[in-house]
Amino acid sequence: QVQLVESGGGLVQAGDSLRLSCAASGRTFSDYHMGWFRQAPGKEREFVAAIRRTGSSITYLDSVRGRFTISRDNAKSTLYLQMNSLKPEDTAVYYCAAARAPGVFTTSPTGYGDWGQGTQVTVSS
Repeated sequence: QVQLVESGGGLVQAGDSLRLSCAASGRTFSDYHMGWFRQAPGKEREFVAAIRRTGSSITYLDSVRGRFTISRDNAKSTLYLQMNSLKPEDTAVYYCAAARAPGVFTTSPTGYGDWGQGTQVTVSS
């Protein structure tokens, strides 16, 4: 099991930027692909971005591609999500997640076995 702790959320205006961090402990961080998800009130949890354990491959939700950047620092066991040009529709609780097993690289929440507690991102218009 891996413990994940997100930070960096907050209240910003449309067009602003935020950088989310996710500190991992427990399992070897570099062994697992990682992802970011978000959940807005009354909506299903939604995939945002995923990155392979080496950073060699990345995938994004279409609506955030070009605005958000996922990255990882395996030496620091930390996952990041740089969010630029934020929009009100980006408002949600953002969660980082670790893949359920090595080799699992997916946009489906069911492929992730460990989750952080979430950090709130609110974008005002």
